Amino acid sequence: MKQLWSPWRMAYIEERNSEPGCLFCNLRSVAPGPASLVLHQEARAFVVLNRYPYTNGHLMIVPQAHVASLEDLEADDLTKLMLLSRRSLRALRRAYGAAAFNVGANIGAAAGAGVVDHVHLHVVPRWAGDTNFMATTAETRVIPEDLEQTYHRLDEAWRALPGAA
Repeated sequence: MKQLWSPWRMAYIEERNSEPGCLFCNLRSVAPGPASLVLHQEARAFVVLNRYPYTNGHLMIVPQAHVASLEDLEADDLTKLMLLSRRSLRALRRAYGAAAFNVGANIGAAAGAGVVDHVHLHVVPRWAGDTNFMATTAETRVIPEDLEQTYHRLDEAWRALPGAA
């Protein structure tokens, strides 16, 4: 049997439940940057890279409001989520040449939400033929780019886009 090493996962395993409070609420006031992985911060919502991505460029759009479901958000918060989703798609196309996207929310534990009490949208860039033997035979996904490199690539693309979110 061959080994696939991912030593960065140990930090996730050991620290996942050690941070007090809500993961997203703790990110509400941090400065954008590679250390926090927060790409963009606004009064109603922010954009953050997924620390354990499905693929390169996987990011999340998070409302500042701590609510469990989209149905609990104010209209202005919903609007901001969609505007930031649009900007995220544009940045991902620019940075990675993404051909398609999965955009969605896992609302509730039964739907697979990792953070159950703070709703957020996932944006996952996709490419034709982006599956490989690892996913189909070993149920393993290979992420070929370091998160800091992903952050810098998306930050550059985000800033190059015209206008506000």
